[in-house]
Amino acid sequence: MKTKIFLNLAVKDLNRSVSFFKDLGFSFDSRFTNEKGTCLIVGENINVMLLVEDFYKTFTNKQICDTATTSEVLISISVETRERVNEIMEKAVKAGGTDYNKEHDYEWMYQRTFLDLDGHHWEVFYMDESQIPNN
Repeated sequence: MKTKIFLNLAVKDLNRSVSFFKDLGFSFDSRFTNEKGTCLIVGENINVMLLVEDFYKTFTNKQICDTATTSEVLISISVETRERVNEIMEKAVKAGGTDYNKEHDYEWMYQRTFLDLDGHHWEVFYMDESQIPNN
């Protein structure tokens, strides 16, 4: 088995979160889905477990952060084009997410940011790796 990444995020309302991410075009792995959580597929080996708060708490002794005032993680995903960045942002806002920061256009990289329904910070970007400046 190849190494896979499973990020875990606490959510208040699982069904509402699933609907939000479906509206953005994401799919889910039914093998890891029940009333306590689901597996959002980001890429071939990248997944995000959306776990209801009570279930999430069984994995840690720490408090779940208040995403209105605290940043617990920045989730960044790359897409194929600048247009795809804008498409995902439009879908996120239409589905109830928040357009969080101004767009960043570095010419070789274009980035926009949204907060999901639970306040988790998602950065969507396109990067032309052939144009990355040498430092």
